[in-house]
Amino acid sequence: MPLATFNCHQANQIDLVDYLSTLGHYPKRINGDDHWYLSPLREEKTPSFKVKRIPNIWYDHGIGKGGNLVDFCVLYHQCSISDLLALLYHSQGKIASSFQQPAPSKLMRAGEKESSPGKIVVLNTRPLMARPLIDYLEKRGISLDIAQESCREVDFSLYGKHQSAIGFANRSGGYELRSEHFKGSSSPKDISFFDNRQEEIAVFEGFFDYLSFQAINKHIQAPLTNCLVLNSLTFLEKSRPVMEQYSRIHLLLDRDVAGMTFTQNALKWNPDKYIDRSEFYRERKDLNEWLIDNPRKLPTQNQGRRTGRSI
Repeated sequence: MPLATFNCHQANQIDLVDYLSTLGHYPKRINGDDHWYLSPLREEKTPSFKVKRIPNIWYDHGIGKGGNLVDFCVLYHQCSISDLLALLYHSQGKIASSFQQPAPSKLMRAGEKESSPGKIVVLNTRPLMARPLIDYLEKRGISLDIAQESCREVDFSLYGKHQSAIGFANRSGGYELRSEHFKGSSSPKDISFFDNRQEEIAVFEGFFDYLSFQAINKHIQAPLTNCLVLNSLTFLEKSRPVMEQYSRIHLLLDRDVAGMTFTQNALKWNPDKYIDRSEFYRERKDLNEWLIDNPRKLPTQNQGRRTGRSI
């Protein structure tokens, strides 16, 4: 289905519980079809945000508002309907595949209560050492020494099942979690920022693109730029105060519909500061895909000295 035909009715068919999980929000308790959350729309300590999975609606008792998925997203992302539809069109396939877990009722072991929360709980972290995770990094074109600079091996549980994944920390203490068979994030969801005391900043959509940037520029000893990893496109506009502290903002977002839409919107904010750098990987979806397809095109140390940077 092309983006032009994707509308609010179709967007509202996306499961709210699954969508909230991609944002890093998980129910604190479950009672039948009712899933109770700490409100994603405000700060609170007692869950008062309810999703009724059938018929896929929500209500925030703290602010007295509710509705369907589009109603929630307009409040949460603070963007236009057209930008929202582009974002949802891009992400709807990922929502189905990011958490390839059975429904909570099928995962509950004997003696567990139905109210057990379906939340990722980080159990332990350590330096990366598990062979399957290292193999996955290599498959994505990332060497272990590059990954170890910003990633950890994370043990976590979800619906009572213990797993391990590559963990990439954000500034609020949550982790983006990736392995060959899992994609998710622990709460709180937030950006990741690397202050290299430079005057410019590079902005990445996901952490594998950031790792790819490090791999491509490995031959350059001094940091080229500060780096911001959004971990979700929804954080782009919210990160403007961070980005606009710097003289130039280099955007390395995905070259899909959502990534290009958000890139074009950012260029309109200030065309003198925001620069689209995705031309470097114009025939690929993102920087990591370019790296996977071009392992022999990485510049040598001498080339790096002449050009100053690879991207």
